[in-house]
Amino acid sequence: MSGMFHDHFSGFANRYADFRPHYPAALFDYLATLVPREARVWDCACGNGQATMDLAERFEHVLATDASRQQINSAPTHPRVEFQVAAADQSGLSDASVGLVTVAQALHWFALDHFYAEVRRVLKPGGILAVWAYGLTQVEGGAVNQLVQEFYGETVGPYWPPERRLVEEGYRTLAFPFLELTPPVFHMETHWTLSQLIGYFSTWSATNRLIQATGRNPLEPLTAALTRVWGDARAPRLITWPLSMRVGVCR
Repeated sequence: MSGMFHDHFSGFANRYADFRPHYPAALFDYLATLVPREARVWDCACGNGQATMDLAERFEHVLATDASRQQINSAPTHPRVEFQVAAADQSGLSDASVGLVTVAQALHWFALDHFYAEVRRVLKPGGILAVWAYGLTQVEGGAVNQLVQEFYGETVGPYWPPERRLVEEGYRTLAFPFLELTPPVFHMETHWTLSQLIGYFSTWSATNRLIQATGRNPLEPLTAALTRVWGDARAPRLITWPLSMRVGVCR
């Protein structure tokens, strides 16, 4: 049996869809060099379909699953994508039916032994497992970035689930029992206004756990503090994230 599904995101699935950053196109271009276009892809823990849509532009058949029905319901439709509610270790796929399995920003939530067993079951020999996660937000401007780092580490820091440390470590400490490849180095970047950045912080599991535990919204004082140093709140600033990726071949 798999471990219990800890749902940190269903309660704000719509905000998650609106305010999460996008993965770089180069990442998906790289995946497209590893397996044929006609290979079936399983995008596990797809959330609102953020990575799924990019996969569907490069592959003909994508199954996107998530244990959260709210996340699946918030995903857009695509003619080459089938969305299903399913746990990470209970995909419903046939044996040896998939060429590529992807997990974007979610591997740290899984019961790894159960998930890896499912991956080995559904992947064809020589199939690929690709997992990735993005780390700590960096914001253009020293004063602005300092406030962001304090919010992450001090204000909401005690409310991060313990799995968050695995993301901070770039997944390097996780077991990964596959023949490992060395992918290119990727990073994520976007330009956001102050309100967009605050919207992103509202999707953090730690932010919502703090609100549930204390009844206070830490985004209100953060918004006030950032407003004082941002300048024109409508002017976008560069936001960047390091992106860590592990890729393995199933034998």
